[in-house]
Amino acid sequence: MGTIFRVLLGVVVLALIAAAAGYFVLRRPDIPYDTLEAKYGGATSQYADLGDGLRVHYRDQGNREGPALVLVHGFGASLHTWEPWVERLGFNYRIITLDLPGHGLTRAPADYQASTQGFVGVVDALTAQLGVTRFTLAGNSMGGGVAWNYALAHPEKLDGLVLVDAAGFPVSDNERDGPPPLIFALISNPIIGPLMRDLDNRPLIERALRQSFIDQSKIDEAMIDRYAEMARAPGHRAILLNIGRDGADPERLADIRTPTLVLHGDTDNLIPVAAGRGFAAAIPGAELVIFPNVGHVPMEEVPDESAAALGAFLERIHAAPAAQPQPAGANP
Repeated sequence: MGTIFRVLLGVVVLALIAAAAGYFVLRRPDIPYDTLEAKYGGATSQYADLGDGLRVHYRDQGNREGPALVLVHGFGASLHTWEPWVERLGFNYRIITLDLPGHGLTRAPADYQASTQGFVGVVDALTAQLGVTRFTLAGNSMGGGVAWNYALAHPEKLDGLVLVDAAGFPVSDNERDGPPPLIFALISNPIIGPLMRDLDNRPLIERALRQSFIDQSKIDEAMIDRYAEMARAPGHRAILLNIGRDGADPERLADIRTPTLVLHGDTDNLIPVAAGRGFAAAIPGAELVIFPNVGHVPMEEVPDESAAALGAFLERIHAAPAAQPQPAGANP
């Protein structure tokens, strides 16, 4: 019996040693901001100090005399995801994109507590600093959650609201085509998530990206590198592991009076198209456009079609007489 115990103990010890060795082999250090800014910044990149150690990376592009359009990216992404729309709509519109805290080239203090409402505050502070008092706000995925929450908090500032495969609307398991990307299940696990924080997550990031696109030709090594390397900016990994999210209550959404466009890929493996239909049904007067055989990021996967849908919406709302803003909860 003693011999069997010693053998089992030896196996356990060897397994622990192997696991520890693998952990240290797979660990990846932070990448300094200066290095990331040199590679992923550029002539159009600007930085705004919003106080309390928050330095937001943004781009202010397009027609400075045109109506303003503010774009908010999704979880783990950056303002780069919007460049296809900037190229197609910038002639007519002033387009402001930004990196949320914990993402891209935005620097946040070590104790930053990320939340949807905190991100709403970042959008509000940046637009105020830029002197933009009226704008259309669009968000993808997590950024869509920021956008509809902003519409509830600051309806008087919005000309329009655009939800692109937006997060937050409750859907049942049978409305999903399959499980979400593995990386989201792992980082949300209270035990596994912290262990993964310092590891090389590039393979999982690549897998998640490939699940987000139906057209795999849209993904290249440069895109995967950008996502993986920006996630290693100092402090980003801790923020990404602890972002709180708000769920959408249809009764709350019914308070939105801002003209709204809902765009959604019909083959989104992360947020099923049922969520897009739910947003469109809950928000009074919302328009819905569903892109066939498209995944989670229509602005990158079908940039021509999605930019055309957005452009037509913007033309309609800016051609219509300006409506008086109504506070949340007001009757139509």
